[in-house]
Amino acid sequence: MTKAREPVAVRIDRRSAASIHQQLYDRIRAAIASGQLAPGERLPATRSLAAQLGVARGTVDAAYARLAGEGYLVGRGQAGTIVSPALRIAAAPPPATHTSPSLHRGVTAPLPLRMGLPALDLFPRTLWSRLASREARRFSDTSLPYPDPMGLPVLREAIASYLAVSRGIACRGGEIVITHGYQAALNLTAALLTKPGDTVWLEDPGYRFARSALEALPLRIAPVPVDGEGLCVDHARRHFPRARLAVVTPAHQSPLGVSLSLPRRQGLLEWAADADAFVLEDDYDCEFHYSGHKPPALKSLPGGGRVFYAGSFSKTLFPGLRLGYLVLPTVFVEAVQTLIRRLHRGEAPFEQAVTAAFMTEGHFARHLRRMRTHYQARRQALAEALVRQFGEDIQFSLSPGGLHILARFPRHRSDVELADRALRHGLEPTPLSPQSIKHGAGQGFLMSFTNIPEKSASGIAARLRKAIG
Repeated sequence: MTKAREPVAVRIDRRSAASIHQQLYDRIRAAIASGQLAPGERLPATRSLAAQLGVARGTVDAAYARLAGEGYLVGRGQAGTIVSPALRIAAAPPPATHTSPSLHRGVTAPLPLRMGLPALDLFPRTLWSRLASREARRFSDTSLPYPDPMGLPVLREAIASYLAVSRGIACRGGEIVITHGYQAALNLTAALLTKPGDTVWLEDPGYRFARSALEALPLRIAPVPVDGEGLCVDHARRHFPRARLAVVTPAHQSPLGVSLSLPRRQGLLEWAADADAFVLEDDYDCEFHYSGHKPPALKSLPGGGRVFYAGSFSKTLFPGLRLGYLVLPTVFVEAVQTLIRRLHRGEAPFEQAVTAAFMTEGHFARHLRRMRTHYQARRQALAEALVRQFGEDIQFSLSPGGLHILARFPRHRSDVELADRALRHGLEPTPLSPQSIKHGAGQGFLMSFTNIPEKSASGIAARLRKAIG
């Protein structure tokens, strides 16, 4: 076994839009593919490499663990980490910098500003891998039959405990069903409460995937305007009094980012009681609130018995996990158990077990605290960089929470055209105007800051300025 080389093949470009973790991964894998790092060759210790490059040791650990998981590296304990001796270099061409081969070959890495993703570079992969390995070792004959269709009990109890503390929602694990993400929760709620042709209130502008899912059932969409206090409940009551369901994002309205005011929350719950209707509360990013008091969950207020509360791990952990949950009004638990058994035989228990361990051992709460700190810094860095680049040609204000910035460009007209220009420059903001059905919110960009480290913000803002002129 040869002596560990100096990290000549590992250089970090702090001006790059790519995360440091991604750069480390790409550089080391390219060095292996090109023969710079030969099979059997020992890599620098993670502590040493981190010190030499001026990065966190955990970042190097995560890159090594990712390469080891793909078979490029082998850990030898105190003997260090080596390039796999069994590796055939010809079978490992260097990856393009815009692809991420960690799970599926050919799946492109997300472009900067893309909506709907947490900070992928901040996820604790090493810790998650260790928990997954432990749960895999615990796999036994009792894990082989069909799982509980409502979800793994230990995960449901962990979610109930978390919601009691973080959102003030008093519920038991037995009132929670594990779903295949938010859309599955939406479909389940609609299947339970509605029949084809029923009317459903939907925020306008609103979450377009919710709209398409409800239209496919098919249900009559009642577009309700949104202003600075959120959903205009009085407007909805006047124009669509006989709706069966209201689908809302009260914490940080999607896409405008405003919070539903307390009087309107109370008005919404009063309407549900008066009309014998129900509310689906999509609390998709409530964990990320940066200033002031976090708004209360509808489910926690008087009258919350008519609220179905939907949460997901897509924004708090990672979307590929495909796990969400739905807190049910107590009177619907038995009906949902029956309906779930007709629809499917439950979600895969292994991912649920790992998630439950992550929550019950305190990692989830620590992870969220760390993410909030980073997100606040990343949001501020991107906002300042946009102002430096655009000056008076951009208009935006930072909402108290959320995972994106809504920016408007008053000198330009078509946000769809601008988004196409940005895409040609390797950026992926979402245009605002297509999010509306009837009550337009004007032109603008929805831009996620989650995957843009502070040191990359200036470069991203400059590329956006170049793209749209």
